[in-house]
Amino acid sequence: MAATTETAPQTETGVKLPVLKREKLILNDRSYHWITDRICGIIENRQPFLWWLLFIPCSLIALIGVGGGLTYLVSTGVGVWGMSNRVFWGWDITNFVFWFGIGHAGTLISAVLFLTRQNWRTSINRAAEAMTIFAVICAGIFPAFHIGRVWYAWFLAPIPNANAIWQNFKSPLLWDVFAVSTYFTISLIFWFLGMVPDLATIRDRCKPGIRKMLYGIFALGWRGGNRQWSHYEMAYLLLAALSTPLVLSVHSVVSFDFATSVVPGWHTTIFPPYFVAGAIFGGFAMVLTIMIPARFIYGLQDMITAKHIDVMCKIILLTGSLVGYAYCMEFFTAAYSGNPYETWLFLRNRMADPYIFSKLYNVPVAPYWWAYWLMMSLNVISPQIFWWPKMRYNLWVVMAVCMCVNAGMWFERFVIIVTSIHRDFIPGSWGMYSPTWVDIWTFTGTFGLFLALFL
Repeated sequence: MAATTETAPQTETGVKLPVLKREKLILNDRSYHWITDRICGIIENRQPFLWWLLFIPCSLIALIGVGGGLTYLVSTGVGVWGMSNRVFWGWDITNFVFWFGIGHAGTLISAVLFLTRQNWRTSINRAAEAMTIFAVICAGIFPAFHIGRVWYAWFLAPIPNANAIWQNFKSPLLWDVFAVSTYFTISLIFWFLGMVPDLATIRDRCKPGIRKMLYGIFALGWRGGNRQWSHYEMAYLLLAALSTPLVLSVHSVVSFDFATSVVPGWHTTIFPPYFVAGAIFGGFAMVLTIMIPARFIYGLQDMITAKHIDVMCKIILLTGSLVGYAYCMEFFTAAYSGNPYETWLFLRNRMADPYIFSKLYNVPVAPYWWAYWLMMSLNVISPQIFWWPKMRYNLWVVMAVCMCVNAGMWFERFVIIVTSIHRDFIPGSWGMYSPTWVDIWTFTGTFGLFLALFL
């Protein structure tokens, strides 16, 4: 691994002290001109065959899954999803929280790491910001369509209407509208502002024509003068300062959908920090999931180095440990509270597997025990391999762990939502939840949409 060359300091007796060598963020002493050519070449040159091999299937999956699935949903009714009057939230809200959580890594990399002057962010921040925008788009599909009559979705906005109906500002679902719209708007502006100098560079490299005109419009007349750079850096700093509290507050607001209710398993004060840690955890895993193939497809190994991957793996290890702590605290709070409904939920709805806990406590097997223990294994156990530095530099291991984390974070949202409401206070209203083919196709389609937009 390339490292900086530093002169070893000496003591008064002339003994040389060991030097801590830092890995370079750009390998092989690449120049700024080489970096510009390589980045602009992604847009200027023909896309490689592997890009088409990924883009075409993803686009077809998005068209069939999102387009076809939602068209069938609107024309037939929300009953085509697996929800019922017994389990009123299923994959729709699960997928919403999953995609919305993924979008947090982009703002964290761009805003928080910018304010703390972490220079390693510069190689991945643009892709992470784009991932944020696309993930929020995928997340917005589900709450818009789960209301049933999507053409009335604008009633959620606080604007006057002909029926003189005003929104219920005490409802956490309305808080989601403000949280998602605010986060999407700020993230979009932050992403665009960061690209203005890059768009100007592409504009100057383009031949006269429609592309040069479009890039010129979006570059906003950027010339790179000292005065422009001064105003630009101040605006970027202010937006970073504005975006930083959003990372902490937006997903906390999403957690209030559950924490403000009296449903066992939801009514807990640990949800806001728990959701934020989980969002950063899953977001960084998704960043690595898409950046590792991207650096291979476009030959960006000298810019997205093993150092970048190593640092992100450490963040995944940290946030994964925080998520594991939250899992333990959930169970401890339920047991220590003395609330029989909370204890019953965790033991008989989630934890009681057929091998250990059901026999240990002499209780029936929990219906969704497999989802709970998959969540624990994928989110808590799998990231612990990153304690070994060699594992953080092994791309196959990193990719496998990130895929496990992505799956585990989806199961976490499924466990939180479905296992808490499929058995409520009245046994007569108990029921099981099973997704339909429309649920599966729509969720698969959002993956295709996300990857197609990113590509």
